[in-house]
Amino acid sequence: MFFARDRELSSLHDLYSKSGFGMTVIYGRRRIGKSTLIAEFIKNKKAIFYTATRVGAERNLNLFAQQVVSILDPAFEDVSFPSIEAVFDFITQKIGNDKLVLVIDELPYWAEKEESLLSILQKYIDTAWHDKPLMIILCGSALSFMENKILSEKSPLFGRRDTQIKLEAFSYKDAALFVPNYTYEEKAICYGITGGVAKYLSLLDSTQTLDQNIKRLFFHTDGYLYDETRNLLTQEFSDVTLVNNIIEVIASGSTALNEISQKVRESQSTILYSMDKLISIGLIEKKNCITEETNKKKKQYVLKDHMFKFWYKYIPKATSVIEMGQGDLYYDRIVKKDLHSFMGSVFEEMCRYYTLEQGITGIYGSFITKVGTWWGIETITNAQKEKVRQSADIDLVAISDIEKTAIIGECKFKNEPIDKAIFDTLIRRSGLINHRYRITRYLFFSLSGYTDWFDSITDANIQCLTLEDLF
Repeated sequence: MFFARDRELSSLHDLYSKSGFGMTVIYGRRRIGKSTLIAEFIKNKKAIFYTATRVGAERNLNLFAQQVVSILDPAFEDVSFPSIEAVFDFITQKIGNDKLVLVIDELPYWAEKEESLLSILQKYIDTAWHDKPLMIILCGSALSFMENKILSEKSPLFGRRDTQIKLEAFSYKDAALFVPNYTYEEKAICYGITGGVAKYLSLLDSTQTLDQNIKRLFFHTDGYLYDETRNLLTQEFSDVTLVNNIIEVIASGSTALNEISQKVRESQSTILYSMDKLISIGLIEKKNCITEETNKKKKQYVLKDHMFKFWYKYIPKATSVIEMGQGDLYYDRIVKKDLHSFMGSVFEEMCRYYTLEQGITGIYGSFITKVGTWWGIETITNAQKEKVRQSADIDLVAISDIEKTAIIGECKFKNEPIDKAIFDTLIRRSGLINHRYRITRYLFFSLSGYTDWFDSITDANIQCLTLEDLF
């Protein structure tokens, strides 16, 4: 089944409808749904779809030639092509008057072994193909290669593309389409354990319960996601041990570079080198305090991929139990009762997405341009009437840089309703926000509703939202 991606499909169809030559670049992390998007787009179109593999330049050439011949003229199936140019010449001769789509998926696997491939492509685009009814789609999962070798000014292909699409994970709303019969809470958890990654969402069986899906995918040795993190890291890194240690430390709650460096027992420069790669493939995110983005001391490294968060929180501790065939028992006794705790940060991200989505329409009275979190130190008076300093954070801060206004919010994915104490804390912490911004709205998001105290609130600038509102 194919869900959402309307904007990306529209972009591809617009390019396809253009007369003459056109080229687009599609890239994004593994499992995100690039090939599925392309397959949906080329339905009922004349298309050559070749997926490169790690088999060397000569083998990729032979397999590509076979794919080209099978589509354009099967009568040439026994003909061998000595070079890429020979295959491209064949394509040129056989294009005809109808639009042809040429897809090279996982391009980096081929281009890394055949350094001349991109330059040869450039030559044919500039000469033989520039006026032909041909649409080229170049696709890849190696983000650094696609950005540095295909999209950058140094690339032979620079200036030849008409569009580019960086495919991201599904939003929580689009992810919910995969499990239409689930409750809102279950849909949110499905988003949390998959991170909105298309492949993982496609593995969910909506005829099974949420618990059955989680057990089958994560807590059985033959489950697709049981070894998924190791598989992904092995494909991206030569030193898996180092990056695994970095991710484990971050997953355990260490977010500062010096703390991560100390716990991994490697220099900060070594950590940063691996961290940059983890950021480039979408596994780790460097967060700034939203109103103090230039403050170098206020930076956090956190796991961006929710599936990785879930895996590193629960699987390493349970490996022996799972391999003994008792993963279901571990889930029932340990994981299930902790799901709301795990979902805390996921729910905050969902609420930030919702607020930005609503805010850019002007529904809050100002044009919201960015959303994030705030953290720092606050001074409070304790029960003994003493002034004490403590850590403080605000889950949601949405900013309008145009009107210099801010919206702040608190998000709770818990079985208990939000009470007056949580309201008072957010109001108190509002004074910590940079005074450049005038706070115009207070938002509360709750899985389990609100205590009766909130019934007395009449201020329209204070909004109490539920999970149903987000969907």
